[in-house]
Amino acid sequence: MIDLIRSAYRSLGRKRGRTVLTILGIAIGVASVILIGNISQCGTNALTTELESLGLGGLTISCNAEANVSLDEEDLNLVKHCDQVEQATPILMQSTSVTVRDEETNTLLWGIDTSASQIVSIQILYGRMFSNKEVSTAANVCLVDEAFSQKAYHRSNIIGKHISIQCGGAMEDFEVVGIIKTGSGLLQNMLGNYIPTFVYIPYTTMQTSMGRSNFDQIAVKIDSNSNVDRAGNSITAILNQNNGTSDAFVSNNLAKQKDGLTSILDIVTLVLSAVGAISLLVASLSIMTVMLVSVSERTREIGIKKAIGARQLDIMLEFLFEAVLISVIGCAIGIVAGYLVSFAGASIIGMSLGIRWDVLLLAVFFSLCTGTTFGVYPAYKASKLRPVDALRME
Repeated sequence: MIDLIRSAYRSLGRKRGRTVLTILGIAIGVASVILIGNISQCGTNALTTELESLGLGGLTISCNAEANVSLDEEDLNLVKHCDQVEQATPILMQSTSVTVRDEETNTLLWGIDTSASQIVSIQILYGRMFSNKEVSTAANVCLVDEAFSQKAYHRSNIIGKHISIQCGGAMEDFEVVGIIKTGSGLLQNMLGNYIPTFVYIPYTTMQTSMGRSNFDQIAVKIDSNSNVDRAGNSITAILNQNNGTSDAFVSNNLAKQKDGLTSILDIVTLVLSAVGAISLLVASLSIMTVMLVSVSERTREIGIKKAIGARQLDIMLEFLFEAVLISVIGCAIGIVAGYLVSFAGASIIGMSLGIRWDVLLLAVFFSLCTGTTFGVYPAYKASKLRPVDALRME
């Protein structure tokens, strides 16, 4: 068996240019499958991080539009004391404008509590989060994102600067106490026309400016061991009971929306992977072409081997090993190249990347199977040559 493998290896070296090109075709096919899988992984990780940073990793409680009720402090305390709830924070939202250095920018204004950072993944780059005292006194302080800082002052750290926010119909002066980085900024880069700059202020400040005491929503972080849907139903039931209503409150499992988006990304990845698999299939067809040409070129050699006692099985295995060696070498080169490019790209854009064993094993299995399959016919054809006919060939 070892002698057959050595013989197959030596035979591949006879036509090095042709062998290298065939191996290169397999390598490109494998590398494309690896790259597509890794791009999918990076995209899924970025989407998950970004959606969680927007508060799409948990549960929100809101009022039914047809119900004559609203969420207030009493409802917030009820939610906080539910068994399955880890954290709960009030949320107010308003699309408005921010003016800094005589330049007006559209923004989405968020009224939040100090506990919001534990739910919506607010990452403080510079400065600090609101203090409890600032929330209780409805202080005019705010957090802005890094993109806003860069746009307004061409630098990230603008702690201590003042901006004017239109809140409740009037322009008010706010001091910047924190600069935040919302996820990877991927969605804001891709959907800049739809997702404006984010500015965060204490929810009490927003309530005072708008003359209201209720909330738009309550963002809830559910215990990791609990079922989110059942927890949401339990919370709404408690709120309905406390307010003497039925179906007045709605729970929205935002994790399902995130899963829906990642499912769409998985479908796109599957389609692209199919294209990569087709390229690998085409490359594998070249193995059959090369091996058939090799059989034709080595007909006399095959006749000599059979004349001195080589069996049909020996001839067949030798040619089959040649096809498998081409697949193995091409697969190995493709894996190395695919991951080198993947890790280089991930480091450039600042994203983490791990080895997807499912994609790796699938690429190896597919390349070896196609290489072996397309090598069987040329090997069988070589083994069936009659020694007398083969020796007549020049």
